[in-house]
Amino acid sequence: MKSLYLIIFFLFGTFFGSFFTVVGLRLPQKISFLKGHSHCDSCGHDLNFSDMVPIFSYVFLRGKCRYCHQKISPLSTYMELFTGVLFALAYYSFGLSYSLFIALGIIAMLIIISVSDMTYLIIPDELLVFFTVYFIIFEFLDLGFKLTLLQILSGLFLFFVMYLIMLIGNKVFKRESMGGGDIKMMFIFGLILHPFLGVISIFLGSCLALPASLFILMKNKERIVPFGPFLLIALTLIYFTHLTPQVILDFFKL
Repeated sequence: MKSLYLIIFFLFGTFFGSFFTVVGLRLPQKISFLKGHSHCDSCGHDLNFSDMVPIFSYVFLRGKCRYCHQKISPLSTYMELFTGVLFALAYYSFGLSYSLFIALGIIAMLIIISVSDMTYLIIPDELLVFFTVYFIIFEFLDLGFKLTLLQILSGLFLFFVMYLIMLIGNKVFKRESMGGGDIKMMFIFGLILHPFLGVISIFLGSCLALPASLFILMKNKERIVPFGPFLLIALTLIYFTHLTPQVILDFFKL
């Protein structure tokens, strides 16, 4: 039965991955992601359902538009596969629980914000507001009022920690070192993580971003490196591995 649920969550994840990618591409451009038909970016032809089946359509069409035969960006297909795997992992790690809905929210935030930040270097405020409300609701259902209030205080703490890091970075580099979206996003991290783990997520995200940043800057010195996706990868790793402050403290005692 568990294997069946894993397959179901994977399939649902591929469809949601396609939707999340559309949201990430359209929302920063102020284009509705709920209305209108999907279309080919090259010829503008409206796509049928058979053209948009996650993963399979791209494979069967050999990465080309059915109508104009131009190459299709593989971004959506990669995100569909990645989201499907993460949805299955979420169910495997948390089962049917409130934690599962928090994990699915983290996945949605990871995909949408990564697409938006990597494409436009923007983390839309609308997304941050939506996910703030989403996580507060599920934290309240899972933990109750008092513990949810503590998580909100944790969010404020991480927001100010990130803001302080930005001020220091601006002084050191003599320019804007971090986007406002990254700072606001840390409030959401605090809704999910223990404050100590929130700080660890900043450190881990920085470690993940460093090699990628060096590579990108070597190729293009003027290129700004989005930090949001790396922070979200760190958040996902910490939450999905059930990491606790005690585990980290015990590790360093060794």
